[in-house]
Amino acid sequence: MGLQMRALPILALAAVLALGACAKRTLPRGDVGVCFHVVPQKDGTLRYNKLVQNVPNLETCAANLEAMRLRFLRMGGSNLDIMGAYQGNFIFIQKEGVFTAPSLEEHAYLALVRTGDGRLAIPGAMPQ
Repeated sequence: MGLQMRALPILALAAVLALGACAKRTLPRGDVGVCFHVVPQKDGTLRYNKLVQNVPNLETCAANLEAMRLRFLRMGGSNLDIMGAYQGNFIFIQKEGVFTAPSLEEHAYLALVRTGDGRLAIPGAMPQ
């Protein structure tokens, strides 16, 4: 009986992991070298607007999204946070910096931070 009692938590953990694997994940487009501006629609779908082609890396895509965000703000827009996608990763431009995640349901991690004057920089490049 003792062996069965010890196996119960392992079986419960396996069931939780199996259910988590079945959870819906919203994945971005994975077009190579294409930077997209992503707009959530009222029906829950996502619209992908091609922003730039032949983009070499995520940081360049983020810089292009930031430039687009600033142009919209100068024209009277009010959207401070925007979302994009690059090669299978979502990009989130926010006031704290640039975050990225492989799906909308996963935790986003910091990719670029804002400097004191608002520019974007790689986190390790900032002086302490």
